[in-house]
Amino acid sequence: MYVVREIMHCKPGKVRPMVEKFKAMSAVMEKLGMSGFRILTDVSGPPYWTVTAELEVENLEAFFKMDDKAFADAGAAEIMTGYHDLIDHGRREIYKVER
Repeated sequence: MYVVREIMHCKPGKVRPMVEKFKAMSAVMEKLGMSGFRILTDVSGPPYWTVTAELEVENLEAFFKMDDKAFADAGAAEIMTGYHDLIDHGRREIYKVER
């Protein structure tokens, strides 16, 4: 089991629009039979304007197949259009669940 986190450090005032994009992407993923994101917002960290979309997958191959399937959907491409205007920078973290 793995936990994958998409961490986006947003520009000031752009957290809510990024959360809405992740919520919409989560709905697309669920429509396609995948698990949706758990969406977290930072309320105390140094960058402060951070949004994290987290999901669990059985293995990394499953994650990359799911990622390809979601972004092949026309709705997903439309949802994520312009997200670069909302963020300063981002990264992906992948953790192996040990327990």
